[in-house]
Amino acid sequence: MKEPQYDVLVEHRMLRGTQTLGMMATHSYDHDPKRLAFTLARYKFAAKMVAGAARVLEIGCGDGFATPLLTVAGKVVAVDFDPAFIRDARTHDRRDEIDFRVHDLVRGGVVEDRSFNAAVALDVLEHIEGEDEGAFMRNLCGSLMDESAAVIGMPSRESQAHASPQSLAGHVNCKTQAVFVADLREWFTYVLPFGMNDETLHTGFGPMCHYLLAVCCGPRR
Repeated sequence: MKEPQYDVLVEHRMLRGTQTLGMMATHSYDHDPKRLAFTLARYKFAAKMVAGAARVLEIGCGDGFATPLLTVAGKVVAVDFDPAFIRDARTHDRRDEIDFRVHDLVRGGVVEDRSFNAAVALDVLEHIEGEDEGAFMRNLCGSLMDESAAVIGMPSRESQAHASPQSLAGHVNCKTQAVFVADLREWFTYVLPFGMNDETLHTGFGPMCHYLLAVCCGPRR
């Protein structure tokens, strides 16, 4: 390297090789790179909210592209119901802090019930059929300790007018912010709502939020 302070980059590459993206992140990078910025912004917010938690449950991790951001909290158990995503995540991320598993939270809680200090579920709830939402939320809350927090995020109902055909095919349960918050308050004592437009976090007018986020505390049993 022409500047010696960058020699550490060459050394790291020789030792660890170069990182690869998961299949979902690769598709975004090739077709719409700015989406990666949106994803990372959501995960950065979630990571800040769960910082200090010893064990975090990530639900719907997909290819695991952004999961490493959650390791600031400690150990992460990252689950997805699709084995193809978990296989992909395991091939490109072998951090000791992350345990990738195949699991469908609609069907049951994770093995370590009530052992997690925090949970993160981003871009998951909109894929859960309405009749399955109760089971999903019950198993999510059942995985958490009494004094714990969950960060839940989903595209708003209003945003679906601008969604791609691929997104619309899987988004079966989008909500307005008012409904989103009201539904979460059935499962948590405290629900703090936020909105995002692109990577900008705000507490603005609900119908103008492209993406909905909530920090939820005190799971109800």
